[in-house]
Amino acid sequence: MPIGDTLGGFIRPGYNPLLVTDAPTIGTATAGVALDVSIAFTAPSDVGGGAITSYEAVATDTVTAASFTGTGSSSPVSVTGLTEGQSYTTTITAINAYGPSGISGASNSVTAQNLVGELWAWGYNNLGQVGDGTTTTRSSPVQVGALTTWSKMARGYRFAVFAKSDGTLWGVGDNGLGQLGQVNTTNYSSPVQVGALTDWSEPATGYGHAAIVKTDGTMWGMGWNNYGQLGDGSTTNRSSPVQVGSLTDWLQASAGFYSVMAVKTDGTLWGWGYNSSGRLGTNNTTDYSSPVQIGALTDWASVACGNAFGAGIKTDGTLWTWGYNTDGTLAQGNVTNYSSPVQVGALTTWSKAAGGNKGAVFLKTDGTVWTVGYGEEGQLGDGNSGLSASKSSPVQVGALTTWSDISRGTQSAFALKTDGTLWGWGRGDLGVLGDGTTVDKSSPIQVGALTTWKVLPGTMGNSPAASAIKS
Repeated sequence: MPIGDTLGGFIRPGYNPLLVTDAPTIGTATAGVALDVSIAFTAPSDVGGGAITSYEAVATDTVTAASFTGTGSSSPVSVTGLTEGQSYTTTITAINAYGPSGISGASNSVTAQNLVGELWAWGYNNLGQVGDGTTTTRSSPVQVGALTTWSKMARGYRFAVFAKSDGTLWGVGDNGLGQLGQVNTTNYSSPVQVGALTDWSEPATGYGHAAIVKTDGTMWGMGWNNYGQLGDGSTTNRSSPVQVGSLTDWLQASAGFYSVMAVKTDGTLWGWGYNSSGRLGTNNTTDYSSPVQIGALTDWASVACGNAFGAGIKTDGTLWTWGYNTDGTLAQGNVTNYSSPVQVGALTTWSKAAGGNKGAVFLKTDGTVWTVGYGEEGQLGDGNSGLSASKSSPVQVGALTTWSDISRGTQSAFALKTDGTLWGWGRGDLGVLGDGTTVDKSSPIQVGALTTWKVLPGTMGNSPAASAIKS
């Protein structure tokens, strides 16, 4: 019998029921750190005459139409070898023993980036948290080792966790609560590897704990767990990584003083750990040792934890805050605590948030930087300091529109410009601003003269030290 279907009694030429009948459903494409893109998708419901053996992803340059391919056995699939600065859309095809399915629809557009490089650090170093093999406090950046393969980092209180482009995970500094994942409580002044796995993606760090997302979408925690901030259903400290449940759809995490908040690939928002002042956004002040959903919305794009508050950005570019608000940290124009997310104004141009101790910094899509909260040591970067400098509504940092990234320390803030320069402001004691002094700055001051800085820590809100990656 010829290959074809018999719908209506007629054979449709070319139709092969053994092939995968449905195309995969495209999800979100996410730019990696080393000229790669990761494509999430949903598998077809009808696999035809045999099980799916692989998936093929194609990334197509939106200008030149040049294409690159990658294969994998499940979602997500990565495509490597892209051209820096070029934009790509992606598609997915399912393959079984009889051939390929149809092609999925196109994904969102992503820009290929190379964010891998040298690791540099500075600031308070009493327990080796700078990572240069000493306990000497540094007021200017020093290189951490000689490697050029660092890609992601997060700084907690007197410790830090880093990821390399090969997917390995490393820690340095204070390990008294097992937060470096070494199955001991020994401090380290040079980075040490956490286990031997090569599938770590992005770390987040709090006061004495860490939360890390793997490339397979699982979430892991290590360190201090007095309020359940590791999310494993207990309050037992862990000196090696422990999985948070069994889900494989975690996208991004941020850690606060004793808490963690995270976004899933379905756009839902979750939190666990200490919940005083409503910092988890769950409309109560109950602590949770396992993830609990924050509301029911599915349009969260990212989340940032401060010491005792949260800030989230939705896919529509709106900004929302919740938690402790004594110094106006929530940008609501008041000092009232909120235990569930409240929108900040009506703008839809927010792109990133970073939280610290009683303050936050925000980046807009127009390249401007804004700050809010406590400002006594110049943390707001608006030229003001002193007891009356705090603000309960966002204030702009200067008038520039060339900022590209932000990070917030305990009482300091940092930002990258599009020209690759690095700038800091706020509390400067212990050399944390990296400008060679220990003086507070109420306006941005450049960190050295280099123009090759690439990446700031995803989390730094509890840290008296700082770090960045440069080429």
